[in-house]
Amino acid sequence: MIALGALLLLAAQAPEPPVPSETQQVAALAFAPPLDRPLTYRVATRRLSRDGGFTSFALVYDLRWQRVGRGYQLLARIDRVESDAHPEVVRTLRLMIDPLIGETLTYFVPADGSSVDMVDPDGLWRRVVDRAQALAESSDRPEAKQAAQIIAALPPAERDKLASADIRALVVPANGAIPNGADGPIMTVTVAGRRTISASESPAAGAAQPIEVDTRWTIDLATGLLAEERRQSFLATGNAADRKLVEERIRALELSDPG
Repeated sequence: MIALGALLLLAAQAPEPPVPSETQQVAALAFAPPLDRPLTYRVATRRLSRDGGFTSFALVYDLRWQRVGRGYQLLARIDRVESDAHPEVVRTLRLMIDPLIGETLTYFVPADGSSVDMVDPDGLWRRVVDRAQALAESSDRPEAKQAAQIIAALPPAERDKLASADIRALVVPANGAIPNGADGPIMTVTVAGRRTISASESPAAGAAQPIEVDTRWTIDLATGLLAEERRQSFLATGNAADRKLVEERIRALELSDPG
Protein backbone atom coordinates (compact mmCIF):
# COMPACT_ATOMS: atom_id res chain seq x y z
CA MET A 1 0.00 0.00 0.00
CA ILE A 2 2.22 2.74 -1.30
CA ALA A 3 -0.21 5.56 -0.45
CA LEU A 4 -0.40 4.41 3.17
CA GLY A 5 3.40 4.36 3.30
CA ALA A 6 3.45 7.95 2.03
CA LEU A 7 1.02 9.01 4.74
CA LEU A 8 3.20 7.42 7.40
CA LEU A 9 6.21 9.27 6.01
CA LEU A 10 4.36 12.58 6.27
CA ALA A 11 3.19 11.79 9.79
CA ALA A 12 6.74 10.95 10.85
CA GLN A 13 7.95 14.25 9.43
CA ALA A 14 5.56 16.24 11.63
CA PRO A 15 5.47 14.70 15.12
CA GLU A 16 3.07 16.45 17.45
CA PRO A 17 4.93 18.42 20.15
CA PRO A 18 3.72 17.53 23.65
CA VAL A 19 1.60 19.93 25.68
CA PRO A 20 3.84 22.14 27.86
CA SER A 21 4.04 21.33 31.54
CA GLU A 22 2.99 23.96 34.08
CA THR A 23 6.68 24.60 34.80
CA GLN A 24 7.35 25.27 31.14
CA GLN A 25 4.34 27.56 30.86
CA VAL A 26 5.45 29.61 33.86
CA ALA A 27 8.93 29.92 32.36
CA ALA A 28 7.59 30.76 28.90
CA LEU A 29 9.10 33.61 26.93
CA ALA A 30 7.27 36.80 26.05
CA PHE A 31 5.22 36.19 22.92
CA ALA A 32 5.02 38.90 20.24
CA PRO A 33 4.78 37.49 16.71
CA PRO A 34 5.50 39.90 13.83
CA LEU A 35 2.17 41.23 12.55
CA ASP A 36 1.00 41.62 8.95
CA ARG A 37 4.33 40.53 7.49
CA PRO A 38 4.74 37.57 5.11
CA LEU A 39 6.91 34.84 6.60
CA THR A 40 8.33 31.68 5.06
CA TYR A 41 8.43 28.49 7.12
CA ARG A 42 10.22 25.45 5.71
CA VAL A 43 9.96 21.96 7.20
CA ALA A 44 12.39 19.49 5.64
CA THR A 45 13.29 15.87 6.33
CA ARG A 46 16.33 14.02 4.98
CA ARG A 47 16.54 10.23 5.25
CA LEU A 48 19.29 7.77 4.46
CA SER A 49 18.28 5.69 1.45
CA ARG A 50 19.25 2.13 0.55
CA ASP A 51 21.92 3.34 -1.87
CA GLY A 52 23.73 5.17 0.93
CA GLY A 53 22.66 8.67 -0.14
CA PHE A 54 20.03 10.94 1.36
CA THR A 55 16.63 11.83 -0.04
CA SER A 56 14.78 14.94 1.11
CA PHE A 57 11.17 16.05 1.35
CA ALA A 58 10.07 19.55 2.39
CA LEU A 59 6.88 21.51 2.90
CA VAL A 60 7.12 25.28 2.42
CA TYR A 61 4.54 27.40 4.24
CA ASP A 62 3.54 31.03 3.77
CA LEU A 63 2.55 32.56 7.13
CA ARG A 64 0.96 35.82 8.27
CA TRP A 65 0.12 36.87 11.85
CA GLN A 66 -2.73 39.23 12.69
CA ARG A 67 -3.97 40.68 15.97
CA VAL A 68 -7.50 39.57 16.84
CA GLY A 69 -9.41 40.06 20.10
CA ARG A 70 -7.30 38.99 23.06
CA GLY A 71 -4.82 37.05 21.01
CA TYR A 72 -3.51 36.42 17.52
CA GLN A 73 -4.72 34.83 14.33
CA LEU A 74 -2.24 32.92 12.20
CA LEU A 75 -2.97 32.33 8.51
CA ALA A 76 -0.87 29.47 7.18
CA ARG A 77 -0.78 28.14 3.64
CA ILE A 78 1.31 25.28 2.27
CA ASP A 79 2.78 26.94 -0.79
CA ARG A 80 4.71 24.04 -2.31
CA VAL A 81 6.43 20.69 -1.90
CA GLU A 82 10.14 20.22 -2.61
CA SER A 83 11.83 16.82 -2.94
CA ASP A 84 14.76 15.14 -4.63
CA ALA A 85 13.31 11.65 -4.16
CA HIS A 86 12.51 9.32 -7.06
CA PRO A 87 9.72 10.85 -9.20
CA GLU A 88 7.34 7.96 -8.44
CA VAL A 89 7.82 8.45 -4.70
CA VAL A 90 7.27 12.21 -5.06
CA ARG A 91 4.06 11.64 -7.04
CA THR A 92 2.76 9.34 -4.32
CA LEU A 93 3.64 11.75 -1.53
CA ARG A 94 1.87 14.50 -3.39
CA LEU A 95 -1.30 12.40 -3.52
CA MET A 96 -1.48 12.76 0.25
CA ILE A 97 -0.51 16.43 0.55
CA ASP A 98 -1.91 18.03 -2.63
CA PRO A 99 -5.42 18.43 -1.14
CA LEU A 100 -3.86 20.74 1.49
CA ILE A 101 -1.64 22.75 -0.86
CA GLY A 102 -3.03 26.24 -1.41
CA GLU A 103 -5.58 25.85 1.41
CA THR A 104 -5.40 28.62 4.02
CA LEU A 105 -5.32 27.13 7.52
CA THR A 106 -6.43 29.51 10.27
CA TYR A 107 -5.28 29.21 13.89
CA PHE A 108 -6.05 31.13 17.08
CA VAL A 109 -3.21 31.70 19.55
CA PRO A 110 -3.85 33.48 22.90
CA ALA A 111 -1.77 36.50 23.83
CA ASP A 112 0.69 34.43 25.87
CA GLY A 113 1.20 31.86 23.09
CA SER A 114 0.27 29.01 25.44
CA SER A 115 -1.83 27.09 22.90
CA VAL A 116 -2.51 26.79 19.17
CA ASP A 117 -6.05 25.93 18.05
CA MET A 118 -7.25 25.50 14.50
CA VAL A 119 -10.31 27.52 13.54
CA ASP A 120 -13.10 25.38 12.00
CA PRO A 121 -11.12 22.12 11.61
CA ASP A 122 -14.23 20.25 10.45
CA GLY A 123 -14.82 22.73 7.64
CA LEU A 124 -11.19 22.49 6.59
CA TRP A 125 -11.29 18.73 6.42
CA ARG A 126 -14.52 18.70 4.42
CA ARG A 127 -12.76 20.85 1.82
CA VAL A 128 -9.66 18.64 1.90
CA VAL A 129 -11.72 15.45 1.45
CA ASP A 130 -13.70 17.02 -1.42
CA ARG A 131 -10.47 18.08 -3.11
CA ALA A 132 -8.90 14.65 -2.64
CA GLN A 133 -11.95 12.98 -4.16
CA ALA A 134 -11.92 15.40 -7.10
CA LEU A 135 -8.24 14.66 -7.71
CA ALA A 136 -8.93 10.91 -7.55
CA GLU A 137 -11.78 11.17 -10.05
CA SER A 138 -9.58 13.06 -12.52
CA SER A 139 -6.71 10.59 -12.20
CA ASP A 140 -6.30 7.16 -13.74
CA ARG A 141 -3.94 6.05 -10.95
CA PRO A 142 -5.44 3.59 -8.42
CA GLU A 143 -3.16 5.12 -5.77
CA ALA A 144 -5.09 8.40 -6.10
CA LYS A 145 -8.35 6.69 -5.15
CA GLN A 146 -6.62 4.88 -2.30
CA ALA A 147 -5.18 8.16 -1.01
CA ALA A 148 -8.63 9.81 -1.11
CA GLN A 149 -10.07 6.92 0.91
CA ILE A 150 -7.30 7.15 3.51
CA ILE A 151 -7.74 10.93 3.83
CA ALA A 152 -11.51 10.58 4.25
CA ALA A 153 -11.09 7.89 6.92
CA LEU A 154 -8.50 9.70 9.07
CA PRO A 155 -9.68 10.13 12.67
CA PRO A 156 -9.81 13.70 14.04
CA ALA A 157 -6.57 13.36 16.02
CA GLU A 158 -4.62 12.31 12.90
CA ARG A 159 -6.21 15.07 10.81
CA ASP A 160 -5.16 17.63 13.40
CA LYS A 161 -1.63 16.22 13.55
CA LEU A 162 -1.20 16.33 9.77
CA ALA A 163 -2.48 19.91 9.53
CA SER A 164 -1.16 21.42 12.77
CA ALA A 165 1.95 19.70 14.18
CA ASP A 166 4.42 21.96 12.36
CA ILE A 167 2.49 25.08 13.40
CA ARG A 168 2.37 24.06 17.08
CA ALA A 169 6.12 23.45 17.00
CA LEU A 170 6.63 27.02 15.76
CA VAL A 171 5.03 28.71 18.80
CA VAL A 172 7.63 28.31 21.56
CA PRO A 173 5.37 28.75 24.66
CA ALA A 174 3.05 26.04 23.24
CA ASN A 175 5.88 23.68 22.28
CA GLY A 176 6.32 21.22 25.14
CA ALA A 177 9.16 19.43 23.33
CA ILE A 178 11.60 22.25 24.11
CA PRO A 179 13.35 21.35 27.39
CA ASN A 180 14.10 23.61 30.31
CA GLY A 181 16.45 23.18 33.25
CA ALA A 182 14.06 20.72 34.91
CA ASP A 183 14.15 18.31 31.98
CA GLY A 184 17.66 16.94 32.44
CA PRO A 185 21.07 17.83 30.99
CA ILE A 186 20.82 20.48 28.31
CA MET A 187 23.04 23.22 26.92
CA THR A 188 21.74 26.78 26.53
CA VAL A 189 23.50 29.65 24.74
CA THR A 190 22.06 33.15 24.20
CA VAL A 191 23.65 35.38 21.54
CA ALA A 192 22.34 38.44 19.70
CA GLY A 193 18.70 38.01 20.66
CA ARG A 194 18.54 34.28 20.00
CA ARG A 195 18.62 31.44 22.49
CA THR A 196 19.87 28.01 21.41
CA ILE A 197 18.94 24.97 23.47
CA SER A 198 20.60 21.62 22.76
CA ALA A 199 19.66 18.20 24.13
CA SER A 200 20.50 14.56 23.42
CA GLU A 201 18.55 11.33 23.79
CA SER A 202 20.27 7.99 24.40
CA PRO A 203 19.06 4.73 22.83
CA ALA A 204 16.31 2.90 24.65
CA ALA A 205 17.53 -0.13 26.60
CA GLY A 206 17.39 -3.28 24.48
CA ALA A 207 16.55 -1.40 21.28
CA ALA A 208 17.11 -3.45 18.12
CA GLN A 209 18.67 -0.42 16.46
CA PRO A 210 20.41 1.87 18.97
CA ILE A 211 19.47 5.37 17.82
CA GLU A 212 20.88 8.50 19.43
CA VAL A 213 19.03 11.76 18.83
CA ASP A 214 20.52 15.25 19.03
CA THR A 215 18.11 18.20 18.86
CA ARG A 216 18.89 21.89 18.76
CA TRP A 217 16.21 24.57 19.07
CA THR A 218 16.99 28.20 18.21
CA ILE A 219 14.45 30.66 19.61
CA ASP A 220 13.94 34.24 18.47
CA LEU A 221 13.62 36.08 21.79
CA ALA A 222 11.95 39.14 20.27
CA THR A 223 8.98 37.15 18.97
CA GLY A 224 8.83 33.93 21.00
CA LEU A 225 8.87 31.95 17.75
CA LEU A 226 11.06 29.04 16.78
CA ALA A 227 13.74 30.30 14.39
CA GLU A 228 15.09 26.80 13.73
CA GLU A 229 14.83 23.25 15.01
CA ARG A 230 17.38 20.68 13.88
CA ARG A 231 16.78 17.08 14.97
CA GLN A 232 19.40 14.52 13.94
CA SER A 233 19.12 10.76 14.46
CA PHE A 234 22.31 8.68 14.52
CA LEU A 235 22.92 4.95 14.48
CA ALA A 236 25.06 4.49 17.58
CA THR A 237 28.25 2.44 17.28
CA GLY A 238 29.71 2.85 20.75
CA ASN A 239 32.18 5.39 19.45
CA ALA A 240 30.86 8.94 19.24
CA ALA A 241 33.20 9.73 16.37
CA ASP A 242 31.78 6.89 14.26
CA ARG A 243 28.06 7.62 14.64
CA LYS A 244 26.13 7.37 11.37
CA LEU A 245 23.50 9.97 10.52
CA VAL A 246 20.32 8.23 9.34
CA GLU A 247 17.73 11.04 9.48
CA GLU A 248 17.57 14.79 9.90
CA ARG A 249 14.58 17.12 10.27
CA ILE A 250 14.90 20.88 10.02
CA ARG A 251 12.15 23.37 10.75
CA ALA A 252 13.25 26.89 9.80
CA LEU A 253 11.40 30.22 9.90
CA GLU A 254 12.54 33.11 7.75
CA LEU A 255 11.92 36.36 9.63
CA SER A 256 12.20 39.03 6.94
CA ASP A 257 13.23 42.62 7.63
CA PRO A 258 10.03 44.70 8.08
CA GLY A 259 11.96 47.39 6.22
